[in-house]
Amino acid sequence: MVNSVFGSVGTSVFETMSRLAAEHGAVNLGQGFPEGIEAAEVIAAAERALRAGPHQYPPTLGLPALRQAVAAANKRFWGIEVDWQSEVLVTSGATEALADCFLGLLEPGDEVLVFQPAYDSYGVILRRAGAVPVPVRLEPPHWELPRQRILDSITPRTRAILLNTPMNPNGKVFTRDELEFLADLLERHDLVAICDEVYEHLTFDGREHLPLMALPQARGRCLRIGSAGKTFSVTGWKVGYVTSTAERLAPVARAHQYLTFATPPHLQSAVAFGLGLGDDYFGGLQATLQEHRDYLAAGLRDLGFTVLDGGGTYFLCVDISGLDPQGDDFAFCRRLVAESGVAAVPVSTFYAERDMRSLIRLCFAKRKPLLRDALDRLGAWAARRPVAAA
Repeated sequence: MVNSVFGSVGTSVFETMSRLAAEHGAVNLGQGFPEGIEAAEVIAAAERALRAGPHQYPPTLGLPALRQAVAAANKRFWGIEVDWQSEVLVTSGATEALADCFLGLLEPGDEVLVFQPAYDSYGVILRRAGAVPVPVRLEPPHWELPRQRILDSITPRTRAILLNTPMNPNGKVFTRDELEFLADLLERHDLVAICDEVYEHLTFDGREHLPLMALPQARGRCLRIGSAGKTFSVTGWKVGYVTSTAERLAPVARAHQYLTFATPPHLQSAVAFGLGLGDDYFGGLQATLQEHRDYLAAGLRDLGFTVLDGGGTYFLCVDISGLDPQGDDFAFCRRLVAESGVAAVPVSTFYAERDMRSLIRLCFAKRKPLLRDALDRLGAWAARRPVAAA
C-alpha cells in the first residue's frame, strides 16, 4: 500500500545529483546550501541556549522571544506592523510552514496558482493536501510576470496564489508594479497569497525585496514565510516562521500543532538573537553573496557559458542550449558531473511538464576556493569537448 502522491515521485533531483557528486568526487554546486558564511554569533547564541535550557516542549506557537523578534524584524525591515502574540507562528523550517498553510487553509479541489519555475516540493505538498496546483509559466531570460496568463488561469475554484520572491531557481525579484498587480487580484477574486520569502535578505545590485504583505491592500490576505536557515546560513537548523492576520494564522497553527508541534527551543532562542543583529550583519551577508555570485558568473562567462542575470537567492541559471544538442538537461547534468567533476541541477525539475530543458542551476553560496576549483574543472572540461558539439 502506498499513497498515490508520494508513490508517484522518486528521489529528489537534489539528492540524486548530490549522490553523483559524491560518487565522482565532484564539486557540488547543485544542492542549495551555503558553506563558509554561517553566522558565528548566532551559532554561539545557540550554544549558550543549549547549555542554559530549558529542554522541554516550548509553546507550540513558538518562544515569545522569537515571535517578538519576528514581529520586530517585520517592522524594522519592511514597515509591517505585527502583533507578535496572534500573528506570528514558528515552524520547523519553511517547508513545514508551507505544508501548514496548505493543510490549514485549503480544501480538496481548491486550485492554487504556482509560478514556474517552482521549488519541487510545492506541487507535491499541494497535491497531498488535496489541492490542485495550477502552473503559471514565467519565461527566461527576464522572467516577467505573465499577467494575461494569470488572468486566464483564475477560475471559480481558485483560492490562492503561491508566490516565491526572491525566486528559486532563477533569482527573480518581483517588482512593486508586479506585486501591486497581484495585490489587486487578491481583492478582486477573494484570494489569499502564500508568500515564500526565505531569501528576503539575499538581493543584489541594489534590488530591494518588497513583501506583498507590505502593500496595504494585501496586508490581510497574505501569509508571509521566512527562514532562519537562509538568513543566517544554517539551513540544517530548520527554523521558519509565518506572519499573517490572527484569523488566517489560526488554522495554520492548528495544522502545525499536529505535525511537528514545536521547534527546538535553543535554536529558537538563537534565531531571536540573530534577528536583532545590526545592519552590518545583514548588509555584510548580502555583499558577500553578491561578490560570490559575481565571481562565479564572471568565471563562467570567461569560459564561454551563457549566464542569466540573477537578482537574488543562492543561484545562477546557465543556458546550455548551445552545449546540449540532445536537449535533455537532466542527462546533461549527469554527463557534466561525470566528465567535469562539477555537479549542477537541471532546471526542468522546477516545471510541472519538465519541458524547460535548456537551463541548469548552479549554487554560488560556497567558499571562493571551491568556486575556483569548479571553474578550473569546467574550463578543463570545455577544452576537451569536441568543437562540433559546442
